[in-house]
Amino acid sequence: MKNSIYVKRPFGPSIAKVKIPIDMIKNLNEYIDKIIEDKKKLKSLDYGSKLAGNVFQEFFLENDFIMKSGWLKFLGENTKEWIAKSETEKEVKNFKLIKTWVVRQFQNEYNPMHVHGGHVSGVGYLKVPDDVGKQIQESKRADDNKNGCLQLVYGTKNFLSPSIINIKPEVGDFYFFPNYLMHVVYPFSNSDQERRSISFNAEIGDAYNVFTE
Repeated sequence: MKNSIYVKRPFGPSIAKVKIPIDMIKNLNEYIDKIIEDKKKLKSLDYGSKLAGNVFQEFFLENDFIMKSGWLKFLGENTKEWIAKSETEKEVKNFKLIKTWVVRQFQNEYNPMHVHGGHVSGVGYLKVPDDVGKQIQESKRADDNKNGCLQLVYGTKNFLSPSIINIKPEVGDFYFFPNYLMHVVYPFSNSDQERRSISFNAEIGDAYNVFTE
């Protein structure tokens, strides 16, 4: 059964949220764990030097796995549905995956403000720590705690127009957004557990002629 997609336009560009199927989460984590154990393969797949993160480890997925696992299909189909529901009344001409990679983040690590390549991007969560740590100022509201959160940034704050959206990671949640949308990942504390995310960059046609009529 296909998961429903939720499209929201909190500021200029729209973003979309969809659930990664449970069996796909299991398959992805098992594949990633095998890569981690294979030091030689892990070194060949290392992607950390090409990415912005100040995190423990970043590596991309192998093409064979991307095709056979259904991951490419998941990304392509949901991208097309997101665009179709973004008030464009257009269809994506094509979907060309550039890269998809894993980010392994541990306590006190972070991903600074950055943007992605291609036309569309996204991030989802495969593992999330049970405890991300308290705020230093404990008098602050609990829902103000940004530890381990993804923050999307666009434009400037104005009346009825926020410029920042904070997202608390949950296992299975996947978010789609345009490549130019600035975003940052905050560090967490008080846990030795891994925050494991998976991201992608893709092109969906010529930059100035993205859609079919």
